Amino acid sequence: MAVEEEGLRVFQSVRIKIGEAKNLPTYPGPNKMRDCYCTVNLDQEEVFRTKIVEKSLCPFYGEDFYCEIPRTFRHLSFYIFDRDVFRRDSIIGKVAIQKEDLQKYHNRDTWFQLQHVDADSEVQGKVHLELRLSEVITDTGVVCHKLATRVLECQGLPIVNGQCDPYATVTLAGPSRSEAKKTKVKKKTNNPHFDEVFYFEVTRPSSYNKKSHFDIEDVDEVDKMEIRVDLWNASNLKFGDEFLGELRLPLKFLRQSSSYEAWYFLQPRDNGNKSLKPDDLGSLRLNVVYTEDHVFSSDYYSPLRDILLKSADVEPVSASAAHILGEVCREKQEAAIPLVRLFLHYGRIVPFISAIANAEVKRTQDPNTIFRGNSLTSKCIDETMKLAGMHYLQVTLKPIIDEICQGHKPCEIDPVKLKDGENLENNRENLRQYVDRIFAVITKSGVSCPTVMCDIFFSLRESAAKRFQGDLDVRYTAVSSFIFLRFFAPAILSPNLFQLTPHHPDPQTSRTLTLISKTIQTLGSLSKSKSANFKESYMATFYDYFNEQKYADAVKNFLDLISSSGRRDHKSIEQPILLKEGFMIKRAQGRKRFGMKNFKKRWFRLTNHEFTYQKSKGDHPLCSIPIENILAVERLEEESFKMKNMFQVIQPERRVLYIQANNCVEAKDWIDILTKVSQCNKKRLTVYHPSAYLNGHWLCCKATADNTPGCTPCTGGLPANIQLDIDGDRETERIYSLFNLYMPKLEKMQEACGSKSVYDGPEEEEYSTFIIDDPKETYKTLKLIIEGVGTLEQEHAQYKRDKFKKTKYGSQEHPIGDKSFQTYIRQQSEISAHSI
Repeated sequence: MAVEEEGLRVFQSVRIKIGEAKNLPTYPGPNKMRDCYCTVNLDQEEVFRTKIVEKSLCPFYGEDFYCEIPRTFRHLSFYIFDRDVFRRDSIIGKVAIQKEDLQKYHNRDTWFQLQHVDADSEVQGKVHLELRLSEVITDTGVVCHKLATRVLECQGLPIVNGQCDPYATVTLAGPSRSEAKKTKVKKKTNNPHFDEVFYFEVTRPSSYNKKSHFDIEDVDEVDKMEIRVDLWNASNLKFGDEFLGELRLPLKFLRQSSSYEAWYFLQPRDNGNKSLKPDDLGSLRLNVVYTEDHVFSSDYYSPLRDILLKSADVEPVSASAAHILGEVCREKQEAAIPLVRLFLHYGRIVPFISAIANAEVKRTQDPNTIFRGNSLTSKCIDETMKLAGMHYLQVTLKPIIDEICQGHKPCEIDPVKLKDGENLENNRENLRQYVDRIFAVITKSGVSCPTVMCDIFFSLRESAAKRFQGDLDVRYTAVSSFIFLRFFAPAILSPNLFQLTPHHPDPQTSRTLTLISKTIQTLGSLSKSKSANFKESYMATFYDYFNEQKYADAVKNFLDLISSSGRRDHKSIEQPILLKEGFMIKRAQGRKRFGMKNFKKRWFRLTNHEFTYQKSKGDHPLCSIPIENILAVERLEEESFKMKNMFQVIQPERRVLYIQANNCVEAKDWIDILTKVSQCNKKRLTVYHPSAYLNGHWLCCKATADNTPGCTPCTGGLPANIQLDIDGDRETERIYSLFNLYMPKLEKMQEACGSKSVYDGPEEEEYSTFIIDDPKETYKTLKLIIEGVGTLEQEHAQYKRDKFKKTKYGSQEHPIGDKSFQTYIRQQSEISAHSI
């Protein structure tokens, strides 16, 4: 979800690898170990939680998390919790990275010291204040000075223990005085509107005919005084109200202007608590990749997009813009991700991959090494399989992976690693049964393989067979090196990375999956001497179970099916595919004539056939909504029920299901996937009500009839087709950013083209890293790329200059205390000074 700015969309995303923690403080008990988990928070809002690692002070998590960030934020935070069975889980420590500092740690494994956490430091949100200092003439004709403090509203306050009932205290404090006043409590909102004014007498009455507003003592007094605004959550707990943040403003700044109105970020309260050193709490290893894309309208990208989309037709393909991007990027993966998404969006992925794969096959000398390197071709096919094949994995592997994770059957076949009481033969039989079942579901799933993957495999098969006509097996190994080696085997090994499990499996299950993955990979490789593939003798012994021709025949039949051009359409055998599931809170839909419309926690489940909810996972559904009955899925304004992260599923006869997700990321994910799966419904609505129908009227438009048509246009949503489930302009912007980042390499490649054209002899060492088959064609493409990138760079620079002129520090978008904006102002000032 993009944040809209003038003529621009801003997308934020973050990819996090949570590695491990070490040297956590011991538990103050006899056992000293802890059961710890880690959460990822946007400011104070939890958006992800790892599994619990039991009985360890150095827990290994090994978990990956990716999300689109649907709102502004100041800190990306990580909390380490210790589970407590009887009380609320306790926080051991945290890592908080300011948004403006994220680029310092971009894509680098970094150890962060855990910091102490106390309630006074856990703040978020902003407050809107107006201050006015004025003279007041008393009845006796003397002058005193009064301060009017108007607390208008707050936004984005933290939700504490599931609720937020905020109020503000306003205090005028000085060396010899302190006067406090308090607003009313606003119930069930973290965006409270107060609009209350408080008056304070600042100076002692003085003679009206004095020239100065203040006498000498008054000036000194005012310079030392401050106005303090504290935000609190009114709590019913015995521990008292929770601190949400504060703001301190010295009064001396009002001497230049008698009136001042602005937004401010709330700040933590400094209570001088320095009892714990950072080293006392241990450390956490993280890898964070934060991306912010500033995307213009589509026409800005036409020149660069056009030369990219022509890549499949360029002869030779090494002279194409897409291939050049792969040459200049530090890692092929960097180039593959946006390229694949762009080509998928425009329906050009198969011809592009066919072209680069054919070129790679021509350069390959040994059929045994075909597609074995980390080339642009292999990375692009990997990325395509991840995007197009996610549902395919769900329907083939997820049921058996779930059974393995829940069953915990012993499958260790290394005699050295056997636990006490385990039997080697029993373990081998358990493992053999798992391998047999997974092998069967894979080799019988050819009809479900996505069309785009089959078309690519057909192209690989044809190129390999043409290049190595004497090798009859190469047509199989060219395909198996991807579908088995790079798709099924990694998904079995790390199911959490392919959304088959929510977390990294426990050590015993992980070992079982490793053994299965190794065996499946070898079965799919069709190599001549399979036992030689294993370094470990126990694996070679185990593989003897599978040295039968029926396994090789099954693999070949499967590969033939997924790489043949005349394959049966997989859509003819459609079966339910689980798309998403999890707990959320729903409001009763009013299906019963009588009864309260209250809120209840339910387990929701979405397949490509229906959207259901039940009391708990595995129970019989209490309600089932066929996908064709979903007419719209839209956000619900917070004012409806004073609850955040709510959305609505609109059905026929104006029936609406109101749902609250756990956090903003979960809400966005549910809205996106529900919209996507129902996008092709013929009766989809064009308008909706953004608020609920309560107390006899719609809160948004005040219409009294419950069947009044909506007052707001429905959002466009995401088309159901994967080719269109991508923002082409955003991907082109990412490609522009990569070209801009690696501009020195583009210029070096231009030099290499010139050198090759003039002197066709031994290559200079600095140019040898580039693949340049046709220097003249490559030079032409490079010239177009550099021109296109230069034009976009100028547009971005102009946009920044215009924004800098229009932006006001202290506005709602850029409150006082916004360090990232202060850094931006400093950079723009330096740029302006340099240009002058």
